[in-house]
Formats: sequence, structure tokens, C-alpha cells
Amino acid sequence: MNNNEKLMAWLNTKVVLGLCIIIAASIGAYVFYQARGFENSLSVTGSATKNVTSDHVKWVGVITRTTKVPTLKTGYAALASDLTIVQEFLKSNGITDAEIDISPVTMEPDWDLNQQNVSANDKSYNLKQTIEINSVNVDAITNLSKHTSPLIDKGVVFSTQSLEYTYTKLADERIALLKDAMADAKARASMLAESTGKKVGQLKSASSGVVQVLSENSLNVSDYGSYDTSKVNKTIMITVKAAFTLK
Repeated sequence: MNNNEKLMAWLNTKVVLGLCIIIAASIGAYVFYQARGFENSLSVTGSATKNVTSDHVKWVGVITRTTKVPTLKTGYAALASDLTIVQEFLKSNGITDAEIDISPVTMEPDWDLNQQNVSANDKSYNLKQTIEINSVNVDAITNLSKHTSPLIDKGVVFSTQSLEYTYTKLADERIALLKDAMADAKARASMLAESTGKKVGQLKSASSGVVQVLSENSLNVSDYGSYDTSKVNKTIMITVKAAFTLK
């Protein structure tokens, strides 16, 4: 290797070494900046709740008739008569046609009876028809669902399948609660910052959590959000995650 080649090799080594020093210094400065950034920020979770009363109810009831294959026609006729009685009962208690939705008749084997060794004609089947009432008269429907004995007195096998209570203004409440939850997050951040001798600065980031609609005084929250429909009185809860700078 001549002198020129040795000189070029030496220069190349110096250049590579210089670049390595620059890159290392840059990485160190970036890490230091990031660390300082984390040291000067604070992440908190804020929450807000509001108690509300359901303003809509869905009442689902079922009428049932048990029949056998040779008497299917009679069974369907009896079920149709039962439906008429139920409709008259509902209307006499102030429920309008617009609030009533009637599903088609379904037929299924009567599994309550041991029918393994009986002929097809002797097997029993349950004819069922579902009646759904959707109403804003929550108290009236709730009370009526507890007093269906007049139907039983007329020979109608009627049972309540479900009562579902909902709150239709949830979207509006969520907007208001987000503001309150954000204020709660900032208040918590301020208390934590003061304990370290610092103050809360600007908001760096914020995200909304899932909405929880719970039975009043319930703590049955879910990571994916929840909506309890079993009770009239509910508690809406919303959370926000916020990060603030510290100064």
C-alpha cells in the first residue's frame, strides 16, 4: 500500500468515526428530550355521572297454546282467539295500536313432556305468539305488566318475557358529561401536580372512554361499555383520559 492509499484509508476511518459520534450524540439528545418530556407531563382519568329515569319501555309478552298434530287447526283458532282477548285487554288499558307489534305464530315441540315413544300424531306442540309493546308511558306499562290476571281468568296463557327500560336522550347527555369528565380530569391533575410543587400546563392529549349505563348505585362496569335495561332508574357514567404538561 503506497502513501496515498494509506492516507485515504486513514481519512475514511476518521469520517466513519465522526459520523458514529454524531449519530450517537443525536440519539442521546433525542432520548434525553423524550425523557424530559415524560417527566414534565401527567396523565389522569376523569369521570362524570348523572342519574336519569328511563323514558321508554319495551314489554314483550307471549301467549301459548299446546296442541297435537290432528288438532292443529283448532289450536291455531284458539290462539287467534287468545290474541283478540289480549289486544282488547291492552286497548282497554290505554295502549294504542301504534304501540303494539304482533309477531307470527311459531310452533315447537313440547319438551316438557316425554314424547320419545309416542306416535307423530300424539306428540304435543306449543303454539306461541309474541306481542311487543313499545311505549313512553313507563310507569303505566310497568304497572300493567304486573296485573295480567284478567287474561288468566279468561283462559289465556299469557306470560311476560321481558321488560326493557331505555333512556332516549343518551347522546345529548354524553356531550354534557364529557365536559364534566374533562373538568374532573383537570382537577385531579392539579391536585397531583401541587403535591410535587408543580402546576398543570396545557392539555397534550385526551380520549373518551366507553359509556356505561348502569342500574342506579350499581358498579357493574365493563371495559367494552354496558347498558343495563332491567331497571327504570339508571346512572350514566363516562370517563376521559387526559395528559397535561407540567410547569
